[in-house]
Amino acid sequence: MGNGKSTNRKPRISGVSPVAAIPGGEVQIRGSQLAGTERPRVMFGETTAPVLVGSDSFIIAKVPEGVSGSELVVHNDEQHSSPWGCEIGVQVADSLHPVASPAVDAQGNVFTTFSGSRGQKTPVSVYKIDTNYNARAFISDMMNATGVCFDRSGMLYVSSRYDGIIYQSTPKGEISVYVEGMGVATGMAFDEEENLYVGDRSGTIFKISRTRQIYVFATLEPSIAAYHLAFGPGGYLYVTGPTTSSFDAVHRISPAGDVEVFFRGLGRPQGLAFDENGNLYVASSLTGRRGVVRITPDAQADLFLSGPNIVGLAFQSSYLFLTTNGALFRVNAGVRGRPLVS
Repeated sequence: MGNGKSTNRKPRISGVSPVAAIPGGEVQIRGSQLAGTERPRVMFGETTAPVLVGSDSFIIAKVPEGVSGSELVVHNDEQHSSPWGCEIGVQVADSLHPVASPAVDAQGNVFTTFSGSRGQKTPVSVYKIDTNYNARAFISDMMNATGVCFDRSGMLYVSSRYDGIIYQSTPKGEISVYVEGMGVATGMAFDEEENLYVGDRSGTIFKISRTRQIYVFATLEPSIAAYHLAFGPGGYLYVTGPTTSSFDAVHRISPAGDVEVFFRGLGRPQGLAFDENGNLYVASSLTGRRGVVRITPDAQADLFLSGPNIVGLAFQSSYLFLTTNGALFRVNAGVRGRPLVS
């Protein structure tokens, strides 16, 4: 009789966390018989991944560049596991410099910035990435383009942290000044009545009516980088703004302007977006793991996606578009985003 060694030593994966990643992200693999006499080997499609931690029951692997498949397999020195699905993001544009979330228009085109360092004049301020993922210059001659968002009519709004101006752009890229005097203007969001909210990272959230009257809506602790804004269920405005703390908060502001902490415990929280079920997704780190953190309506958090240098995100149907500090990625998130304006 055979000793059955080969059959018994087949690696078995019991779970992979998180469920999605982009290149450079780290995934945790749990199971049994993952290692043999040598360190386990992890494959994403046909590409071998660096193994940072490898044992018989636990592996941490780094997603390599150039991954073409969305399944991972673990090899010990005898056999390999059954494939395990893990959604890997695809880079669709590079040579960018976003500092906030992208914006997606009604046709599915994605808009993001080349922001540059403060006071830097860049050849292109805002790029348009079409549905075939061709990138072209959309707006030029704007200093330090920062936040981008759309209103119901398809007009694009762009903030400049350099001069505190909010610019309005037609679908053809023709820009005009919408409002001035927004301080270090960063993130923006529209409410259901199409009032525009702008985060001045020195500590003010401005509310701008459709007649362009400006109000101070709320005040927060100053941010070292930017405020990022998104509206959630019930008309509440959610705000992130990284400080020098490693235990930062997501703040929630009521329609009356009352500020409260919704969740605390994130590292450098930046761009944010909601899915249709009211879950909040934040570009940040959680317990030292970087990527996109998902926070449920009752403030329970887990790492949804792993990846480095993510500054913003936006849903388009069931896709999630991610901006890093140099590129744009698309991930099949398996959930649908909440409409930004109805």
